[in-house]
Amino acid sequence: EEMEEAKKQQQQKRPAYFSSEEVAEHNVSSDCWVSYFGKVYDLTALVADNKGVLVQPIIKAAGQDISHWFDLVDDDGDGGDGDDGGERKKQGRARVTPKLYVDAETNLKTFYLPQGRYLHIPPAGPDASFDMSEIDGDSSRPWWSDDRYCIGKLSKRARKVRIVNTLTSQSDEISVCEEETLAEIRERYLKFNAHAKSYTWKHLGRPLDMDKTMQANGVPDVSQ
Repeated sequence: EEMEEAKKQQQQKRPAYFSSEEVAEHNVSSDCWVSYFGKVYDLTALVADNKGVLVQPIIKAAGQDISHWFDLVDDDGDGGDGDDGGERKKQGRARVTPKLYVDAETNLKTFYLPQGRYLHIPPAGPDASFDMSEIDGDSSRPWWSDDRYCIGKLSKRARKVRIVNTLTSQSDEISVCEEETLAEIRERYLKFNAHAKSYTWKHLGRPLDMDKTMQANGVPDVSQ
C-alpha cells in the first residue's frame, strides 16, 4: 500500500508532456502557448495583462516554437544550445536570454527580434520611460525566465495509439507523447471512455505496466 502511494506521488510530480501539434492548437491571443528549449509555456495571462504593441510579436508566435528568439547562457557566460539545452537549464547550469547579433551597419550587438521588439526588451535608443528593472532588477522577471508560465515539457515525438475496448469493440486512435506513461495516456483516453480506469490494459493478451511508457512495455510504434 505504501509503495502504491509512493508511485502515485511520483506520478503527480511528473511534468505534463505536450506534442508540437498540441501547442500549435493554442495560437490566438486568448489562448496563447509557445515552446522554447524543450518546455511549453502558457502566455495567455501575460498577453491579457499587457495590452499594446509589445505583445503583438508574442501573439504572432502563438502556437510555435520560439527557441530561435533566445540563447541558453551558462553561469560562466558561455552560450549554449542544442538537444541538451533543456536538460542544462533544468539542472540550473544555463539561463534563457534574448538572442543577440552584431548589426552590420553599426557593428554593435543588438537584440535579434524576428517579429519586432517584444515585451521586456529595452528600446534600441535611450528611453526615459523604460524601466530597466524589468530586465535586470529584483522587482520583476522578464517573461521568458518566469517559470510561472511553464506548464510542461515539449515531447520529442508524438505517436499514434489505437485503443480497443474488447467488451464493446469500441476502437479509438489517439495521439500521445512517447514520454508518457500508460497511466498518463489513460488520462487522455478518458474523454473517449469515462470507465477507462476500471479496465485492465493489455497488449496481445499481456497486462501492461501503467507506470511505464509504451516503449518500456514493449509496445511497438506502428505509426513509424
